[in-house]
Amino acid sequence: MDKYEQSAKYNLAETCVASISLDDLQDLSEDKSLRPLSISSTKLTYGAIRGSHALRTNLANLYSSTVSTRCHADNILITPGAIAANLIVLYGLISKGDHVICHYPTYQQLYEVPASLGAEVSFWRANEDKQWRLDIDELKALIRIPQTKMIIVKFESPPDNPQNPTGAIIPKSTLESLVAIAEEHSIMILSDEVYRPLFHSILPFSKDFPPSVLNMRYHGAIVTGSLSKAYSLAGIRVGWIASRSPDILDACSQARDYTTISVSQLDDQVAQYALSQHCIHNLLSKNLKLAKRNLEILEQFIEKYRWACEWVKPVAGTTAFVKFTKMGSEIDDILFCEGLMENTGVLIAPGSKCFGDGQDFKGYVRIGFCCETEVLSEGLGKLTEYMEKEYKKTPLADEGI
Repeated sequence: MDKYEQSAKYNLAETCVASISLDDLQDLSEDKSLRPLSISSTKLTYGAIRGSHALRTNLANLYSSTVSTRCHADNILITPGAIAANLIVLYGLISKGDHVICHYPTYQQLYEVPASLGAEVSFWRANEDKQWRLDIDELKALIRIPQTKMIIVKFESPPDNPQNPTGAIIPKSTLESLVAIAEEHSIMILSDEVYRPLFHSILPFSKDFPPSVLNMRYHGAIVTGSLSKAYSLAGIRVGWIASRSPDILDACSQARDYTTISVSQLDDQVAQYALSQHCIHNLLSKNLKLAKRNLEILEQFIEKYRWACEWVKPVAGTTAFVKFTKMGSEIDDILFCEGLMENTGVLIAPGSKCFGDGQDFKGYVRIGFCCETEVLSEGLGKLTEYMEKEYKKTPLADEGI
């Protein structure tokens, strides 16, 4: 990503919903008299250390809308993005000798950081042959008492509960079983929910619709999130840690003291505005419509090239994990992505390199489909040309090794 992101003409590796400006944000507001940023006379101190009360209250309201037990501002700790939120949680709660179970495939940070802290990490592998579902019996077999300290899932990577890279979800029944097991053994759950609430292909009243882990009445649950993915505001670097346990939040707050004093007052104010009642509904509605429209466009491409690619159609989030083959064998996804970028300017992410440590997910690529519709359409057009002219030259995985 770092190598090609700035030079790509069609960035289909992006995982955020198409970014917006402050002017765009104000246009989405139902109250045009308010501005996203209006602190020209405010002294630029560090500001509220844990994040402004207004921002934390807006976030608490998001976790209170569908449950009887309300979440409060004191249950929220603001961080500079979800990447910092995850780091702080792990740094504050995981130690050398601990055992951590991590949903896989997922964001590399979620298993590499615990390992760097001296913990032993076991993968709870999603099954690609079963719609990227997780097996509760396999989780039970991984638990070690008393060493297992935390189970990590991602709402979007079979859990970002829309998983990155697959766009699958963890069904409600699986989450209920997960929470019951964790509670029985006093194991913490960290749920990275950065793609929540971008559920574009499942309805809230579906039996599989996943609630936030924060709302499943387990005090050992920790949720991280940000404004980057579902809210189109990666540039303001605002994320959060949420837990109903004061002890967990205190431990995270102490760890945060070594990494962050506070989030910028400017970023905090824009985040307040985006999550306010006069803006949030229009913002999410726009992004859900974009995701649905663009997913249809991507699906048309997949159907056209069924002889070469297959997928589990995403239910949520912003990405699809697509497997490319030739004559039934996986292609070299790294060379495929490099050739595509060099010939067309289309950037997609090779699965084996980005998610499989060079061993797993050969032949897979991650495609981000929530960019501007024009970018997606034109990028897929270039990919179509490449498929017709160059695909047959793409080597198979491990060819010549």
